[in-house]
Amino acid sequence: MFTPCSLLFVPGSRPDRFAKAKAGGADLTVIDLEDAVAVDGKQAARAAALAQIAQDGAGWAIRVNGVATAAGIADLAALVDAAVLPDMMLVPMVENAAELGVIAGALGERCPALVPLIETPRGLRHALDIAGHSRTAAVMFGGGDFSGELGVELAWEPLLAARQQLILACAEARKPAIDVPFVRLDDDAGLAEEAACARALGFAAKAAIHPRQIPAIRAAFAPSPAQVEEARAAVQAYAEGGEQAIRFQGKMLEAPIIKHYRALIARHEELTNA
Repeated sequence: MFTPCSLLFVPGSRPDRFAKAKAGGADLTVIDLEDAVAVDGKQAARAAALAQIAQDGAGWAIRVNGVATAAGIADLAALVDAAVLPDMMLVPMVENAAELGVIAGALGERCPALVPLIETPRGLRHALDIAGHSRTAAVMFGGGDFSGELGVELAWEPLLAARQQLILACAEARKPAIDVPFVRLDDDAGLAEEAACARALGFAAKAAIHPRQIPAIRAAFAPSPAQVEEARAAVQAYAEGGEQAIRFQGKMLEAPIIKHYRALIARHEELTNA
């Protein structure tokens, strides 16, 4: 299953922005039916999103409303009847794996890859079960709602412990983690710093709320040509050395390091061939 390194959200209530968002360079464009849409605009946004996916399904995802809400139930019913489903479905406010089971049961074999959002302390407590669900492709950290739950600023330090717990759960479940969007649109340096920190912590991707954020996110999460070249050279040297510990470019190469290099190469090929 392909996991994008960059996701771009576009409000479902603004179909006039769909094409521009899709051209923004993100690996996946997410039509948002939840936070970005007012209550009285849910029905129109749902119809616009499904129409767009029916017209051009590749590369699109939908963020539905929570399955415990009336809007979420209506979203799910519409998806059951839809002729074409998105590549991925983001599910907000997930607090237990049973919520994903409801979606998977309703959509059956047509169910897209699911990306549950962990946005509450209770959801974080059940993160391993949520990440381990058979339909879960990745897990996203919903930092905005989580910061509200804690009564703290949506910033790196106050949410670091929650991010670390989510990363550990995803690692145990062998599922990638996606970081929350950076909301300060004019702070390019802050975006680059947070994206780099998220990547260093173990996140596989970061979401965006404006196309101009995509280059910085891709620079942080997509392996650079130099990194790929180094990884390939290291893997080759390790193989030629009999797959035992050897010195390479001032570093000690052994199995755990080679595992990292192979994962980097695989990630590069995944993004290149997507």
